[in-house]
Amino acid sequence: MQGQSGPKQIRRITMYEDEKLVCEDCGNEFVFTAGEQEFYAEKGLVNKPKRCPECRQARRKQHRKNRKMYETVCSKCGAQTQVPFKPVPGREVFCRDCFKQMQEEGTLPSAESVETPTEE
Repeated sequence: MQGQSGPKQIRRITMYEDEKLVCEDCGNEFVFTAGEQEFYAEKGLVNKPKRCPECRQARRKQHRKNRKMYETVCSKCGAQTQVPFKPVPGREVFCRDCFKQMQEEGTLPSAESVETPTEE
């Protein structure tokens, strides 16, 4: 038949429902909400969380405590600062205060040339 193209593509809509899971660290039950499931799907994450939000946060904090810090000088104010990455010569690095100020003012250089310390 003329005028017909191939099979119609049907967009599949997935409905999510809150799901109760058990944390592998503390053993407490927690809810993996429909919104979280949708977020995971959008990001391409296929595994469900194994830890409750509290244990995930504690694990992140512990990881940050063990992180090696590097001494450097802020490219804007010249203050001594520490960053959780090895600064690369020729790339600007800002202390937390300068980074926040520039972020608020909208004067940050392009992301390719900026490195900044993370929150502790």
